[in-house]
Parts: sequence; C-alpha cells; structure tokens
Amino acid sequence: MRPVVIAHRGASGYLPEHTLPAKALAYAMGADYLEQDVVATRDDQLVVLHDIHLDRVTDVARRFPGRGRKDGRYYVRDFDMDEIRSLKVHERTNADGSRVYPGRFDSAGEPFRVHTFAEELEFINDLAAASGRPVGVYPEIKAPEWHRNEGVDVTPQFLEILEHAGYRSHDDPVYVQCFDPRELVRIRKTLGSPLKLVQLIGDPRDSDPRLDWNTLLTRPGLDQLAGVVDGIGPWIQSLYTVQGGRVTPAPVVEEAHAVGLAVHPYTFRLDELPPGFASFEDLVRFCARDLAIDGLFTDFPDQVIELFRRIFSAGASN
Repeated sequence: MRPVVIAHRGASGYLPEHTLPAKALAYAMGADYLEQDVVATRDDQLVVLHDIHLDRVTDVARRFPGRGRKDGRYYVRDFDMDEIRSLKVHERTNADGSRVYPGRFDSAGEPFRVHTFAEELEFINDLAAASGRPVGVYPEIKAPEWHRNEGVDVTPQFLEILEHAGYRSHDDPVYVQCFDPRELVRIRKTLGSPLKLVQLIGDPRDSDPRLDWNTLLTRPGLDQLAGVVDGIGPWIQSLYTVQGGRVTPAPVVEEAHAVGLAVHPYTFRLDELPPGFASFEDLVRFCARDLAIDGLFTDFPDQVIELFRRIFSAGASN
C-alpha cells in the first residue's frame, strides 16, 4: 500500500493556501487528506489560516491600516469575523512583500477568502458526497498556549466542531495535529478525545526552548509519545543525514514504527527541495521506498500521486 497523500494547506503549489479553491483542487487531484490550520478571531470564531498572522497572506494592511501590533504584524485575534471575511487572500509573501514562491499563482480576488473551520468541513463533506470519493481531514490546533494567553481556549471548540461535522471516533478519517505535546496529552487524557492524534516535530534550529525536538525523536521520546498519539509529523530533514553528498537514513522512521507510530513528514515541495536531492522524484522515492514512511504532506498532491503510481507499480512488478 502506498503512503497517504496529505494536501498541505490544499493544493497550495497551485492556488493560494487554505482557500476553498485550493482544497477543491487538491480533492480533485486525489489527495487522501486535506489539511486545515485553525486559529481564533477576536469574536472567538475558528478560521482556517496557517498561522496567527494575516499580513503575509491577505490585504489586511491595505484594508485596515494602523491595526497592526507593536511588532508590525496583523493578528487574526485582533479582528472580528466580518472584518476577516472582507479580506482577499493571496500567495504567501515575505516581510518585504516579495513572494515566498515566485513561480506560483500570482493573483488575488473574490474566490480567495478566509473561511471558518466549520465551513470548510461542511464544504469537504459536500465534495465527498457529490463525487462519492471519501477524503479525510487533517486539522492542526495552532499555538494553543498563545491563544489561552489571548483569552480563548480553542481546543474544546475545535473538537466540538469536528464532532458536529461527524468526526467522533478513532476510526473516522481525521488526524488532529499539534506542535505542543502538552496540548495533545490534554486532548487525549483530560478532554477524552478518541480521535487519531499526531505530534508535529519541528526543525531543531527553530525550536521553542521549552520543546526539545531531538529528544522526542529518540527511542525514549518516541516511547513516551506512543502512550498518547498515533503518529508523528517530523520535519523532513530529521529523517536523514547528508555526508559527502550521500544521503543516509536516520533511524527515526524505523524506531517510530517499532513503537506503533505512523510517520507523516512535511513538507514535500517541487520548488523547495531539501539538501541532498537533485529532483523531486528522488526525494519522494527515497522517503516512500527506502524509509517506508506512512504518509506525507505536500503542496503538490497530483505530482506525488503520479510518482507513487510509478514507484509502487514498478515495485509490484519486480
């Protein structure tokens, strides 16, 4: 069986991330799961956006000049839902306004808007019902501690919205992901959620000082995680080393599998290859065949699905 394909913020290699058109395109391309990142507005609505800021993906600074905080950023938490609905979404930009991925879709407009988490789940269920092909969802709770410091506990509402949309059991096609291991413990132990959980694991160079990603990736760390979660979502470069131009697997995937954890690394991009790989196909083949990952996050679900067809059909005929 091939690894599952998780559309990272939708088909975000082709259309602005986390917009409904990007999700519809990813669904049409055959993605197995569609990802949602969830943050809270000032009036406690949960919306689908990659992070707690608006300024790198919308026209908020033009529409609401002067509403940024002291750091110059425009926070979702400082705007009501009606205000956020008025914004137009565009491709992600850097702080200087340049595009993060220059070769991608270069436009904004009426189709590209911010929507609520509940609206997206309803949209996805309608897509599946209309075509007859089921698809899973892969939502992430963004910065839960930061949200609590801002006066809102997003997690209970997040789980309630999932339950209302029909995601209630461990067997349902949903993975709940978070970078904060304490929040995942809370979801499982305190809030009693039966849903599948995934511990996201970041780049050690950018780690929150309170979180030691390297320790989580050791056998004792993975053993501890296995008592709470169903899988890990590691930064792709934690899965291998490069020495003298040669790529060597790290033991992470094997050790995660040994304690019963699925491995879904992020993020596979045609236009941002990690060190050690000359082509997207080499990267996908190495992770799918040599490492035997269970799934992956990608901005280009169609490209990965096509590569999987070639990789696994060739393997089956050998």
